[in-house]
Amino acid sequence: MRLVNVALDGYDAAVAALKRTTLQDNPSAEAIVRDIVSKVRAQGDKALLELGRRFDSPLLNTLEIPRSEWTAAAERVPSSVRLAMQQAASNIRDFHEKQRRTSWMDAQSERITGQLVRPLQRVGVYVPGGTASYPSTVLMTALPAKVAGVEELILCTPAQKDGGVSDPVLFAALLAGVDRVFCVGGAQAIAALAFGTETIPAVDKIVGPGNIYVNIAKKLLWGVVDMDMLAGPSEVCVVADAGANPKFAALDLLTQAEHDIECAAYLVTPSAEFAQQTHMEIDRQLASLPRQEILKQALDSHGVMIVTESLEQAYDLANVCAPEHLALMVRDPFAALGRIRNAGAILMGDFTPQTLGDYMAGPSHTLPTSGTARFASPLNVDTFLKKTSFIYYTAEALSPLAASLVGFACAEGFDAHAQAVTVREEKQTS
Repeated sequence: MRLVNVALDGYDAAVAALKRTTLQDNPSAEAIVRDIVSKVRAQGDKALLELGRRFDSPLLNTLEIPRSEWTAAAERVPSSVRLAMQQAASNIRDFHEKQRRTSWMDAQSERITGQLVRPLQRVGVYVPGGTASYPSTVLMTALPAKVAGVEELILCTPAQKDGGVSDPVLFAALLAGVDRVFCVGGAQAIAALAFGTETIPAVDKIVGPGNIYVNIAKKLLWGVVDMDMLAGPSEVCVVADAGANPKFAALDLLTQAEHDIECAAYLVTPSAEFAQQTHMEIDRQLASLPRQEILKQALDSHGVMIVTESLEQAYDLANVCAPEHLALMVRDPFAALGRIRNAGAILMGDFTPQTLGDYMAGPSHTLPTSGTARFASPLNVDTFLKKTSFIYYTAEALSPLAASLVGFACAEGFDAHAQAVTVREEKQTS
C-alpha cells in the first residue's frame, strides 16, 4: 500500500490519493454495451439466450427458473447457512421497517395541499453472479423493496457454469419475497428489464450492483427506467487512532479489497507507528488468504495509508474520501460521528467488522461508491417510493393571489398562464 505523510507530502497529496471516479469514459466498453442493448431491444429473448450462452454458460437453455426449483434449492442449502440468512433477513426487514413513510395532507380552511407517497409497481433487482454467488445482495435489495410495498420484484442474475442459479441465491429470493427469477446477466439483463422481452416484463426501476458493462447499461438506459446508482468497485476507509487494534484494521481493509482487483482500501491515522503495524499485519494475513492474488493487486493499485497531523485532520480527509464503508476505530466513535459528513455506512468501534455490515446488521449493503456519498444515500425504503403533490384551492382562496400570479406569469412572458387566472377571476365577478 502506498504511504502518504501529510507533514512531508502535503495535504493536497493526501486528497489526490483519495479521489476515485465512479465511471470513467470507456469508449470500447460503451460500444459493446450499445450493441447489446440494441440486440435485446430488437430480438428479445432470442438475444438473451445467445448472449447468455456466449458470456455466462454454454449450457443455458431457459431464461426463467421455475418456482419448483426455488423450493428444491432451499432444501439443498445447509441448515447453518439457512439460519444465517434467516437471521440476516429478519434484521434487514426490522431496520427498514423504521424507514416507512406515509402520505400527508395540510388542510387550511379553503386550501389543501399534500403529498401522496406510493411504492413503485414493479422493480428489477440485478444480482451479480457467474463465478460467485451473492445471496446477501438479494436480501439487501429485495427486502427494502418489499417493506416499501413494491408489488412485483423481478430478479436477474447471470447463469452459473451449469446454466442455472445457485441454491443460496434461490433460497434468498424465496426468503425475500421475489416474484420471478431469470438467468440473465450483464448489460443484457439491464436492457431486458428496461424494455421488456417476450418473457421478462419491463420494470419501473432497476437496483443492484454490477460490473462496468452493467453500469454503462444503467447509465445509458436511465430515463427509459429509473436506476438506483452507478455502483463502482467496493471500498473501505479506516480512520484509526494510536490505540486501535492493527489486526482489526488490517482485516477490515482486506475484507473489502478481496472482492475485486479494482477495490480500494484506505487507512487514515495520525499515528505513523500504527500505520506501520497495520502494514505488517496485512502482510501476515495475506500469506494465509486464498484470494491473496486479488488482494495484492487491489492493494498495489488502490491501497493507500495516510499519516495525518491530527485526528481532526483524519476526519476531514475521510469526508473528502466519502467512502462506501467508513470504519471509525477510535477511542470514542460516537464523539467522532458528528464530524462525519460523507459516508455510505459508518461502522463504529472495534467490534463492528465490515462483515457485520455486509451481511447481518440490517442496513442495506448497496451503498454509494467512488465519492458519491457526498450526495447519494444507501439503498433504502425511499429508493422504492415516489411522491406526488396535490393541491386544492377554492375560489375564495385563489382570489387574493390572482394579482401576484398574473404578475409572475407576465414577468416570464407566459400569457396563457396569466389568462388561466384572470378567466377564473372574471367568472367569480360575473
